[in-house]
Amino acid sequence: MGMTMTQKILAAHAGLDSVRAGQLIQAKLDLVLGNDITTPVAVNEFEAAGFGQVFDKSKIALVMDHFAPNKDIKAAAQCKQCRAFARRFDIDHYFDVGEMGIEHALLPEKGLVAPGEAVIGADSHTCTYGALGAFSTGVGSTDMGAAMAAGQTWFKVPSAIKVNLTGKLRPFVSGKDVILTLIGMIGVDGARYQSLEFTGPGVDGLTIYDRLTISNMAIEAGAKNGIFPVDEVTKAYVEGRVNRPWTAYEADGDAEYERTVDIDLSQVDCTVAYPHLPENAHSAREGKDIRIDQIVIGSCTNGQLPDLEAAAAILNGKHLAKDVRGIVIPATMNVYRECMKRGLTDIFLDAGCIVSTPTCGPCLGGYMGILAAGERCVSTTNRNFVGRMGHVDSEVYLASPAVAAASGVAGHICHPEEV
Repeated sequence: MGMTMTQKILAAHAGLDSVRAGQLIQAKLDLVLGNDITTPVAVNEFEAAGFGQVFDKSKIALVMDHFAPNKDIKAAAQCKQCRAFARRFDIDHYFDVGEMGIEHALLPEKGLVAPGEAVIGADSHTCTYGALGAFSTGVGSTDMGAAMAAGQTWFKVPSAIKVNLTGKLRPFVSGKDVILTLIGMIGVDGARYQSLEFTGPGVDGLTIYDRLTISNMAIEAGAKNGIFPVDEVTKAYVEGRVNRPWTAYEADGDAEYERTVDIDLSQVDCTVAYPHLPENAHSAREGKDIRIDQIVIGSCTNGQLPDLEAAAAILNGKHLAKDVRGIVIPATMNVYRECMKRGLTDIFLDAGCIVSTPTCGPCLGGYMGILAAGERCVSTTNRNFVGRMGHVDSEVYLASPAVAAASGVAGHICHPEEV
């Protein structure tokens, strides 16, 4: 029996000719990632185990993004511990205030992930890098600590679901709408510990940023990872960013899948996930009676330049509705600079939004956008669990940047065609 794309990457990194679903393997890693919340725990475990060196200082990335710039004394202590560890082992890829970004946008931008590589991160949305044809998945901080020393970790090889994409997206519809539609179809546990492998003629029409968003939220369907084929779109993105050899893997023609899910992209509409699960998918056209208090445009899911351009196109010449707060968070410093150069920052400010330094901030209820009881937010982030962005009686509605911007102008959940 043939192997899926994910299985081929894992077999190569385990030094095996083949692997099968359910098999336990030990695989070498190309990158180990941590952030300011998860790295301190990993460092504590690293030191408790008596490790005296890291496996490769060029294959560890530490990104201060969740509570940086420091929101309080505890956050400052966490970043200080990460900074000390990075200095002690001369870690090549340490990113802090002024040079940082939201980790899952920053690493691809910096060329730290390439097709065919195996990456783990102590953050559940590490599955983002499947957009580049890499195997990437989130792990716990203990696993991260051991991997920083050993350069390898164990996996149970996942089975796979094939997501067959056909057709082309309509205006205003984006990768965010695709993944919310998929999660609405299969549920938040529909791909539990499986690989979501995206394929079909519809892939050609998806930008690399659509793919990054879709892969990022594979975990919201319970998936071990999400992955896209390496095509001309992928190659164009990594060219000039990745300066090392890489390998593109393809699924075998007789690869075994648990099932196939078909999605006609031309039938996908702007979609909103209502509280309190990403599977609670509805058309953006259904939200006229749901008044909102805040919009958040950014995050590792939707903070890239095309995301902010989509929002700015809606907001240009308009203003947020009375009593609606708008928070825009470019995902990296490069995105921030491009927003200023292209006049997007002025559009956001003129519309009544604030523009933040790159940070995860409000996405996880961290800071800079916390909701009070009874408040509602349309957010381009990736989770809307109870209390995710503040009070347990607040509500988060997940949507694309275009829908979030339109909703901010309307004062209620709104399709971009309606503003």
